[in-house]
Amino acid sequence: MKSIQLAIPILLISFLSCNSTQKENTEVSETYSKIRIIGAMKDVMWKGELGARIQLDTISNTKGLYGLGPESYLRGELLINNGKSYISRTTPGSVMSVSRGFDVSAPFFVYANVTEWYELELSSSVKSSKDIETFIDEKSKEALRPFVFKLIGKASSAKIHIQNLPSGSKVTSPEEAHQGQINFQLSNKDVEIIGFFSTEHKGVFTHHDSFVHMHLITKNEKEMGHLDELEIGKMKLFLPKK
Repeated sequence: MKSIQLAIPILLISFLSCNSTQKENTEVSETYSKIRIIGAMKDVMWKGELGARIQLDTISNTKGLYGLGPESYLRGELLINNGKSYISRTTPGSVMSVSRGFDVSAPFFVYANVTEWYELELSSSVKSSKDIETFIDEKSKEALRPFVFKLIGKASSAKIHIQNLPSGSKVTSPEEAHQGQINFQLSNKDVEIIGFFSTEHKGVFTHHDSFVHMHLITKNEKEMGHLDELEIGKMKLFLPKK
């Protein structure tokens, strides 16, 4: 009889513990191979949910960590590249400033841990960011999705932007969300591009008309931002090993 009485509290504690874990994870959707999604782009753009949904310093496993999103209140762009966290903002005079650190937050963010990659040569017909999207889609039909990828090489030209929403702005549409956005044109730069691919997350971490969300950083780490346009010089594509 005593053993039965002892078993009941143990089962109750176990049940409560499981419930507690589930509640803690309500904002984290685990989809594939450690891909995690916090918040949603559409909630930022249409509902004006600009505040922090994740503090980057709470991501404990930084080994092979890759991630991207905007800074809270759309004051900059964020990129984690192989465990190193970068923040790009614009200073008065529309000058780009790139710093490093995890003491920053995002209203939506996607991240993954990948330590093994396989390399793919890009076809000579792949010249633009849209071509990249099509190429990746074709080469990953049998792969588990979504996933993170990276491109390393020479960008003949690239257009990137940094969010710079004026303080106190209210956002109810994508047009309002992009108030103050600063665009930058790059030419003949050695770059690394971190991207996330999905056919199922439009409006969550990709725009409504794209399967990819990409951030670019130059090799010297002095320029970084959301990638809008790309003309490829010579690049290699890296996809995660299963």
